[in-house]
Amino acid sequence: MRDILPALNEWYAAGSPFGLATVVSVSRSAPREPGAAMAVGPGDEVVGSVSGGCVEGAVFELAQEVVESGEARLETFGYSDEDAFAVGLTCGGEITLLVRRVSPADDPAFGAVAESVSAGRPVTVATVIDGPVPLGATLAVWPDEESGPPGGVSGSLGSTGLDVAVTADARGELAQGATIRRHYGPHGERREDAVTVFLNSFAPPPRMLVFGAIDYAAAVARIGAFLGYRVTVCDARPVFATPKRFPEGVEVVVDWPHRYLSGTTTDARTVICVLTHDPKFDVPLLEEALRRPAAYIGAMGSRRTHDDRMKRLAEAGLSERDLSRLRSPVGLDLGARTPEEVAVSVAAEIVALRWGGSGAPLTATGGAIHPR
Repeated sequence: MRDILPALNEWYAAGSPFGLATVVSVSRSAPREPGAAMAVGPGDEVVGSVSGGCVEGAVFELAQEVVESGEARLETFGYSDEDAFAVGLTCGGEITLLVRRVSPADDPAFGAVAESVSAGRPVTVATVIDGPVPLGATLAVWPDEESGPPGGVSGSLGSTGLDVAVTADARGELAQGATIRRHYGPHGERREDAVTVFLNSFAPPPRMLVFGAIDYAAAVARIGAFLGYRVTVCDARPVFATPKRFPEGVEVVVDWPHRYLSGTTTDARTVICVLTHDPKFDVPLLEEALRRPAAYIGAMGSRRTHDDRMKRLAEAGLSERDLSRLRSPVGLDLGARTPEEVAVSVAAEIVALRWGGSGAPLTATGGAIHPR
């Protein structure tokens, strides 16, 4: 929903109802993940996508009906691979969508949610997608009162017990940046499954920390921003670490890399790219990086540089388990030469590690393209 927020904010501020379709469940090779959204607004304007083009026509008509009736709808689109192309869902697979009408009257909390998402502040939207309570009922949950309205919640799912149980779970999932379905009893009972709630977490964008203000860093920063990371480039040399050398929106910091990293926060989604390949910078930096949470830690350099670096890190007291987290030499073997090609190589390795991909050509593999 982040990508379509400008249009949604405009419609909402004008008081114009719009139909919001959200992917709440997928199976097999469905092209979009849960949380993907498409909206149909005034004048039949369409923003976003829920299937990469496969079923958007049907969703467009469904959203129009929902705006007209005001009643939320849950619809599943799915076909066998043999029949998929004929009906439009060319990927096969299956997607389930919740389509609901949004306006200040229908969803008073939407404005606060949109403001938080736009500002990069965490919030989870819990929506009923099945059960004896109203379909499409929503509860917005912030981490605490300081980051949201009084009580840190807005809206209701229909009962106090259900609201309390979902609020606790929503905050737990938000800490992980997870989007997931949960099951409850009508009053929030934990071991029942009468009510299904979709928890759509909007955590702040993950961070990419790039160390070494060189031409390769500029290319990696560009592709990192393209992938949705909040990018910071750090270098101890002020003559190189200047904002004009890097894409707009990239934070540039002049500091010793290891000192900057020791004073900043990382989590299980953070990507760290060490492009200095100079022992006085990268050894103390990697010593710090390998002892803290991160999704990916990669370091540039030749195999000879890598061997020397590993020896120095072992002498600094890092264990074999610590060292096994280091991706070095950085990137996949694409035969990359230019900074832009190297950046693609690094990005490909980050994506493969995130989703468990092999990095092999799809023509050389079998089975599902998007295994779960």
